[in-house]
Amino acid sequence: MYIIAGLGNPSREYDKTRHNVGFEAIDLLADKLGIQVTDKKHRALCGTGMVGTEKVILSKPQTYMNLSGESIRSMADFYKIDPEHIIIICDDINLCEGQLRIRLKGSAGGHNGLKNIINHLGTLEFPRIRVGVGEKPKEMDLADYVLGRFPKEQEAVMADAYKDAAEAAVMIITDGTEKAMNQFNRKK
Repeated sequence: MYIIAGLGNPSREYDKTRHNVGFEAIDLLADKLGIQVTDKKHRALCGTGMVGTEKVILSKPQTYMNLSGESIRSMADFYKIDPEHIIIICDDINLCEGQLRIRLKGSAGGHNGLKNIINHLGTLEFPRIRVGVGEKPKEMDLADYVLGRFPKEQEAVMADAYKDAAEAAVMIITDGTEKAMNQFNRKK
């Protein structure tokens, strides 16, 4: 069994913002797999289905980004899922718009959602799919940037990135993280 959790902030106010790329990827994956992500449990919107022969829980934590670990830990404890079977999809300001970086483990890299998950799980060792949202302009506040929306000219690139992130999550489960890294960790 796997958890695939896309990070973001709940409420329409944050819909389509850079910080919500994880939610966007989960929505696309849910459509592809025919899973309804509407059950409210573990402080998240969840849906259960299958990827190949593996049962998966798709999750959109509703704790707000900086407390994502509370929801992830609750699910991991309840379903007895080891961290290496928890796939996190989140934004990354250190990658170009639409670029993916998949890792088996690693630090939070300044991402408060990942930092909270690491604190709650007590490990750095869980797969993550980081989706590039571009570097913030020097004169702009980080919070304003990640809570801002993409300009029209970047929407198509980001739509492709959500599709790639969804496909990468499936590939991690069916073929392993190494294969997903080889296929999706390319410069755009």
